[in-house]
Amino acid sequence: MPTRPQLPRALLTTLVLLAALLAVGTPAASASPATQFTNPVANNRADPHVFKHTDGYYYFTATAPEYDRIVLRRATTIQGLASAPESVIWRRHSSGEMGAHIWAPEIHFVNGRWYVYFAAGRTDDVWRIRPYVLENSSANPLTGTWTERGRVNVPWDTFSLDMSTFVVNGTRYLTWAQQEPGISTNSNVYLARMGSNPWSITGSTARLVVPTLAWETRGHKVAEGPSVVQRGGRVFLTYSASATDANYCLGMLSASASANLLDPASWTKSATPVFQSNTATSQYGPGHNSFTVSEDGQSDILVYHDRSYRDISGDPLNDPNRRTRVQKVYWKADGTPDFGIPVADGPTPVRLKASNVADAFVRHYDYAARLDANVSPLADSQFRIVTGLAGSGTVSLESANFPGYYLRHRDFQVYVERNDGSAVFRGDASFTRRAGLANGAAVSFESQNHPGYYLRHANSRVVVNQVSDALGRADATFVLE
Repeated sequence: MPTRPQLPRALLTTLVLLAALLAVGTPAASASPATQFTNPVANNRADPHVFKHTDGYYYFTATAPEYDRIVLRRATTIQGLASAPESVIWRRHSSGEMGAHIWAPEIHFVNGRWYVYFAAGRTDDVWRIRPYVLENSSANPLTGTWTERGRVNVPWDTFSLDMSTFVVNGTRYLTWAQQEPGISTNSNVYLARMGSNPWSITGSTARLVVPTLAWETRGHKVAEGPSVVQRGGRVFLTYSASATDANYCLGMLSASASANLLDPASWTKSATPVFQSNTATSQYGPGHNSFTVSEDGQSDILVYHDRSYRDISGDPLNDPNRRTRVQKVYWKADGTPDFGIPVADGPTPVRLKASNVADAFVRHYDYAARLDANVSPLADSQFRIVTGLAGSGTVSLESANFPGYYLRHRDFQVYVERNDGSAVFRGDASFTRRAGLANGAAVSFESQNHPGYYLRHANSRVVVNQVSDALGRADATFVLE
């Protein structure tokens, strides 16, 4: 486990104690509740787009590996999309335009009607890919008729795809990826206002991203798949970069919602990827994302595809095994999104937020478990709650970024260590999940092999101790976020 720069222990302890003193007698900072899923949500579905509608349903569409149709499913929960029946709402033409490479559909509800944006090639030129639009006036887009509204009037008759739409301050925009004459890239990202209908743009076009950085140009010079999430008066536009193998990753632009979004100078570009392959969790080439919200509306959810292996024989576009996956977006103190890492398959992790220290979380640092604020990297403070290694109704807390490592107590100090398979380790790493000792809506974790001892924080460290007073009960109570 790598060593990272840190504050002196004495200073860090003082800071956490000060935060605790300030927090005593005051309500805990509002938390975004835990939002857990089981990944993958759908196998063999790339370029996923999930839209939550006012009718209470989530609508999910994605690229089918045969590149021959547009599919749609719906459910009242995000996880329910995994088992929801899927319908084919449109098939490619047998000849001519819209006859090949049916890619990256997105479903949106605009002015009381449903629209699907997608990319397609021609049967006589499969790489002559352009953006197209379907329309459906039915309340339920799985019924009714989908009408072809034709090609969007992007500025050049060149390779173009991945169209999406969003609204900022009452203005609806279309964003997409396209080759531009005179620029030697596979695709750049553009933005324009929507025209008089959802299949047209109007006014000036802004070029927002040209892939020039090393991580944007691995295999191919690509910026594609733009998608937008908004929070706190700011607009964040993610995009996918590089070839669609393990090099695929997400970059991000940010702008003030009050700025002129059609002025490229209004946007700031991330210098490094904000989401990329992770060998420890066996997730490779995460990208082509969209955003939705949790069922309670309190959390933003990242929807994306990746593969569970690095090596691909042949063109990765012909590899069918990209899977749709979802995980919660966290937000940093500076108001920017933190996507963390693509987490391992199975249940998604949570964070253990102290109930009595503002914005402080259990995290691992040089194998030791401690309580910190502003944790970076995020995954150091994420743990999967899994079936207890000791069984018998217990749970264990597995590190998100070091799978196979668990929170365990040793001499009543808590560490993150690799499971050595021993009975001692299984006992030390297993807990009984209880209602929070200081707040029944939160949680506490009682040691399986030392009943009456609880996971708690003390002087910035995380320990397993007996709890005998109000402060101890608060120290042993955590909010899952």
